[in-house]
Amino acid sequence: MLDPDTIAAAIAELGEPSYRGRQVYEALTRGLVADFQAVTTLPLALRAALTERLDPVWLEEVETRAAPRDKARKTLFTTRDGHPVEAVLMQVAGRATVCVSTQVGCAVGCAFCASGRLGLRRDLTAEEMVDQVLHFARLLQGEGSGRVTNVVFMGMGEPFHVYEETLRACRLLNDEAGFGLAARAISVSTAGVVPGIDRFAAEPLQLNLAVSLHAATDELRDRLVPLNRTWPLAELFAACERYVTRTRRKLLFEYVLLRGVNDTPAQAAALAQRLRRPLYHLNLIAYNETGGEFARPKAGEVAAFHDRLKAAGVSCTVRRSPGAEIEAACGQLALRREQG
Repeated sequence: MLDPDTIAAAIAELGEPSYRGRQVYEALTRGLVADFQAVTTLPLALRAALTERLDPVWLEEVETRAAPRDKARKTLFTTRDGHPVEAVLMQVAGRATVCVSTQVGCAVGCAFCASGRLGLRRDLTAEEMVDQVLHFARLLQGEGSGRVTNVVFMGMGEPFHVYEETLRACRLLNDEAGFGLAARAISVSTAGVVPGIDRFAAEPLQLNLAVSLHAATDELRDRLVPLNRTWPLAELFAACERYVTRTRRKLLFEYVLLRGVNDTPAQAAALAQRLRRPLYHLNLIAYNETGGEFARPKAGEVAAFHDRLKAAGVSCTVRRSPGAEIEAACGQLALRREQG
């Protein structure tokens, strides 16, 4: 997409009145057009002039795959400089949620995450992040199957490693003059970048925050989430406490269950000690196979872990992660087409 300032500058250079810029911006974000020639409110000469100067789409679709057993779709894009990017659309319980990537690859290197094995190639811009959402919004519009209702920055990358662009993308998505998605329908996930959490708490937009936890002791989390060596659990939870104290908003924790690793009674007890608190909510996610040393727990093992936490007074749910058949589920984004 194009941000409104870029559009306004181009309109001014062409000697056109400022309202033309608003028409273009609305057409791109509300009308979901991907070509200036489709902006029928503009004169033909202006459409041609804009086409010569600007490209309204930053990402090119390479391939879209649909999961055969649930309403999940994954699109592989390429950036203008040739980097691959993946994003996912999940349609569950009347919601259409887009899972957005913020980087090509990821530098965090979580032991069980396919994205981390790629390493970091480059950060994405806010325009590239928003383009992932607009792509699926156009897809839904074309099918007549509704609109995007939620956006989660939980795809490839660590959003707080590219904080400015992530927040700029949130603002563009929330812009009432543009796409107009409610702030409370936007969630940003971090693996535990403490300065980012503190900064996010001060944001005026009422966005949602999720923390990828995955272990309740430093010894295990150091192994699973290397970022823990920089900001161990005591520092992370101090930041979480500051966040809920300042915002009074619910804080979500994500916990991928790895069979025999972090789904033990000892981990459940340690987790309960940390999360038995108002405004904390835990989402449990059974590991989605990506190859390597870890295994997915059985349904009964997930239920037992959940029951231990509930009995200990923790607010938690088991979250279904659709799209595993097309490697679109949590932790699976790894650009398989490019690798294979």
